[in-house]
Amino acid sequence: MSQAGPILFVSNAERPPFIAALDEARLFPVVDTDWAGAAHAVEQVQPAAVLAAMHPGHEPHLAPLARKIAGQSPYLPFVALDAAGMLPHNALPFSSRGGNSDRLIARLRAALRVRTLHATVLRRLPEVTVALPEGDPARDASVLLIGRGAAYPALSVTLGERVGVVGALSIEAAAKHLNTRDLDGVVLAEGFTPRVTDAFLTVLAEDTRFRTLPVIVTAHQLTQTYDLPNLELIPGEPAKIAANALPLIRQHAMEAQLSRTLRSIDAGGWLDPRSGLLTVEAFASDFAKAVEQTLARGGGLSVARFAFDPGNSRAQLDAARILSRLMRQMDFGAAQKDGSVIVVFAETDFRTAHMIARRLSAVMRHTSNGKHEMRSDPVVSVDALSPSDTARSLLARLSADASRAAS
Repeated sequence: MSQAGPILFVSNAERPPFIAALDEARLFPVVDTDWAGAAHAVEQVQPAAVLAAMHPGHEPHLAPLARKIAGQSPYLPFVALDAAGMLPHNALPFSSRGGNSDRLIARLRAALRVRTLHATVLRRLPEVTVALPEGDPARDASVLLIGRGAAYPALSVTLGERVGVVGALSIEAAAKHLNTRDLDGVVLAEGFTPRVTDAFLTVLAEDTRFRTLPVIVTAHQLTQTYDLPNLELIPGEPAKIAANALPLIRQHAMEAQLSRTLRSIDAGGWLDPRSGLLTVEAFASDFAKAVEQTLARGGGLSVARFAFDPGNSRAQLDAARILSRLMRQMDFGAAQKDGSVIVVFAETDFRTAHMIARRLSAVMRHTSNGKHEMRSDPVVSVDALSPSDTARSLLARLSADASRAAS
């Protein structure tokens, strides 16, 4: 993969040998600077990535450099080598563990792919009216926390203040979540033997869906290498684990957001880049067409509405993402302005639609978000098109069913 721009290496000491390996891997050229000149060098060199070696004396320069890098566009990856303390929100942690340059190269390549994706989206945005989602991508991120033991509740709360947390007390439960949800990271906490940890990491590394997923291990020494570029060992207090895992999680959430934005551009702006489902306008137009065609041709058409507590907007977003992943190709849906998500099941009778909706709502129910463990229990109503219906009458009946079910 070619990359535009050099890599800036920031250090007050001499280059460690594994940095030389970057030149050999054609991730070049590597340009050196010290901490005092780093912010200026970002402007001068226009790097594609910044690597910084953490040594005593860098502390006063770290926050200003991180701010400078965060302001660059497209996304500029910033990797902090062997940080002892808490990192700024955009500094990806990397422990050099014996100077293995392959791991660093893999970490950089994964980050540079996000930069390329960002540049592509920025280049194509003028084609259609799609707005890039605003705000911190980490706010919409979901993380799978697997663990048993004393640290688990504290870690759940600390992570939950920053991202959505899906909890699993066993590897089996975790595997289920990995298959049904879009996740932006996995935190493997204590409570598992080294053998179980090794088996879990091996399975993740062998599945291309999870190859670039940030995987944070908090309680084991990792004795071997896995083909997981964003695997990081972060021991310590829950606050430090959460702070230093967050940059990797944020980068993955940003990559997912950019991929959805690109799909929206490809679809002429009809997809919502936040949820991955249709925009409200596109849904209304597709739904009217689907009703018209079904009434003319015959056949089944069913609709399900998943309604959430209006104060829990995060649950609606999570549900929309679960649906965009698990829905069949022929179905379509949209997150509605009233906090619900509506899905249309094409060629489907009422009984089948009811069964599908029940299965989907079971997945949503296992998600808790944020500080107060707000459960995402949707109120589900399902209805089918009858010969005397219009698109409007079917939706009106669906909302009436839902308010009856909720009361």
